[in-house]
Amino acid sequence: MHATQDLSILSLVLNASILVQLVMLLLLSLSVASWTIIFRKGMALKAVRQDTERFERDFWSGGDLNTLLQGAMRNKEQAACLERIFESGMQEFLKGREIDGARRAMKAAYQREMDALEANLPFLASVGSVSPYIGLFGTVWGIMNSFRGLANVQQATLASVAPGIAEALVATAIGLFAAIPAVVAYNRNAADIDRLSIRFETFIEEFSNILQRQQQARS
Repeated sequence: MHATQDLSILSLVLNASILVQLVMLLLLSLSVASWTIIFRKGMALKAVRQDTERFERDFWSGGDLNTLLQGAMRNKEQAACLERIFESGMQEFLKGREIDGARRAMKAAYQREMDALEANLPFLASVGSVSPYIGLFGTVWGIMNSFRGLANVQQATLASVAPGIAEALVATAIGLFAAIPAVVAYNRNAADIDRLSIRFETFIEEFSNILQRQQQARS
């Protein structure tokens, strides 16, 4: 009787060829990095949404714009994204009373905030698109090794091929394990950022109208 071969995941990984093990290690590293970004980005976007809602309540409560500006300038480090956009436009308006200048300043601040919010999203997209192919490469290489080993065997059996094919398929599984969460997180974060972008752009238009009315009232 032949001893039953150990086909546990750990055994397959440990007994895989060096190249397949390197592929698995790369995929696990990508997975750890993407999960780190997923958690950090999720917490950051949640904080941005809460800060945006807080500033919108303060802004539309009818408070003095100069008071809001002073608050934004005092707490630059903790200021909300929308608060920094407001600060840029208000300061520019106070300099020359020009609506176009204030709008351009807010657009520039808006772009900086969007660049910060979108940071690391390309990495998640890359992990989601590339990981399955990296895993497939490890699988193909492992299967090739299994069939090469059959060249020295007079009678090929499923038992002699199964371990090599199984360890090769583990690489594909790890590739999918890295790719699927990255794709889901990318789509969710991209949707959240798009909603924030619409809120920011809407605020810029509404605040520009407020400044224009003030300018007309003083002229």
